[in-house]
Amino acid sequence: MPTYAYACKDCSHAFEIVQSFTDNSLTSCPECEGTLRKKFNSVGVVFKGSGFYRTDSRDAKGSTVSPAPAATPAAPAAPAPAAAN
Repeated sequence: MPTYAYACKDCSHAFEIVQSFTDNSLTSCPECEGTLRKKFNSVGVVFKGSGFYRTDSRDAKGSTVSPAPAATPAAPAAPAPAAAN
């Protein structure tokens, strides 16, 4: 069940309460019987595992994304010329 945050418009009393989705929103403050407002917060959602990315459900033939070019090995560094004194 989700946790909802409320704040009183009259006395600024703030609290959280666990309610079912089917429960009605609270309307009166438990402290002063004033009017409540529901506070909305951002929801952190994290998708983990396979199946959540665009490329997870495609096969290699149907993909429009070209694969990254293969890295070419770097040439060995040439020896530094001897300094003339």
